Amino acid sequence: MRPPLARAAAGAGLNAVDIAARLAVDPKTVQRWFAGRVPYPRHRAVLAQLTGWSDRDLWPNLAPPVGPDAPTDDVRTTYPHRSAVLLDTWHRLFTRAEHEIGILAYSALFLAEDAAMARLLRAKAQAGVRVRIALGDRTGRHIARRGSDEGVDDVIAARIRHAMALYRPLTDEPGIELRIHDTVLYNSIYRADHELLVNTHVYGQPAAHAPVLHLHRVTDDGMAATYLDSFERVWETAHEPAS
Repeated sequence: MRPPLARAAAGAGLNAVDIAARLAVDPKTVQRWFAGRVPYPRHRAVLAQLTGWSDRDLWPNLAPPVGPDAPTDDVRTTYPHRSAVLLDTWHRLFTRAEHEIGILAYSALFLAEDAAMARLLRAKAQAGVRVRIALGDRTGRHIARRGSDEGVDDVIAARIRHAMALYRPLTDEPGIELRIHDTVLYNSIYRADHELLVNTHVYGQPAAHAPVLHLHRVTDDGMAATYLDSFERVWETAHEPAS
């Protein structure tokens, strides 16, 4: 398998010449990076921005920063909108989970329609990973309000109905739980252990057009911990869907 940077560049539609022009380096240097050589930090930052992949994903063996300047709560990367997050990124997030996978959204239909994601969630549950999926109550007042805010009326409820039909068969697998909630979601949260992709919600815009934060929990009082706590609060109020 090609090194991550080569795959990330291909997924972003970039070749060695394109990257060399953006970073003012020789294309042969980029080819060496594609082959596995680790670039200087200043180049790594630009490559992460160009590809949309985090440092950890591009260079898995890179030692984490230490010392007084090390981050206390690691913001791995940010995306301008959810549609900029490659499907491969979602798969890699959940593939890394060893204990816990969580999906908190209104519909998360883009994942439900991915057959490979369904197989991945099943495989993780069979390996002992707890999988929790919380979707919006399509008959709830907050879904109706969200649809009105976005100017799409009943579309969100229809998306939830479709997503429920796709997610429900997964609950036949022990370890996969599905609940519905009627809460105001300020963010959709996708977690794998202490790593998260947080899709912020923006008034009047669908979630796919809103930014995404890629976080990793380092401390108990940092940014990632706040979102993990929010996930648990919603899960506690959610309930199993009617059969």
